[in-house]
Amino acid sequence: MPASKQTFFIVVADLAKARGQIPSLSYSGNSAEGFAAQLQAALREPSLWERWRSMQPDPDAVDPLLGASDAQAIVDAHQSDLHCDVKITTVLPHAVLKHRLGLLIGANWTLRDVS
Repeated sequence: MPASKQTFFIVVADLAKARGQIPSLSYSGNSAEGFAAQLQAALREPSLWERWRSMQPDPDAVDPLLGASDAQAIVDAHQSDLHCDVKITTVLPHAVLKHRLGLLIGANWTLRDVS
C-alpha cells in the first residue's frame, strides 16, 4: 500500500537569515519562491541528501531511509511581513522532511500543522 500524502504547514521566522550549518548544502536565496523551489527539488530527488551523505565519516553507515524522495512533492511558500509561510505536500515521512529542512535552513522553522 503506497504511503498517503500529508500536508505540512511550517513557518520560517526570517527567511533572509535562515541557513543550514553547512554552507555548501544550505539554502542560498532570499525569496519565498526561491526557497520553495530549492526545498521542492530537495524532496523530489536525493542529490542534496547524497551530497550530505558523502560528507559523513562513514557514508555507508547512514540510514538509507533518510535518502527517500518523492517525485510528486509540492512546496508552496509566501512571504508574509517578516515571516514565510510554507505548505509542503508529500508522501515522505516527517523525519525525512525535517532532515532536508535542517540541511537547507537549520532549525529556523516551526511546524504549525499537519493534515
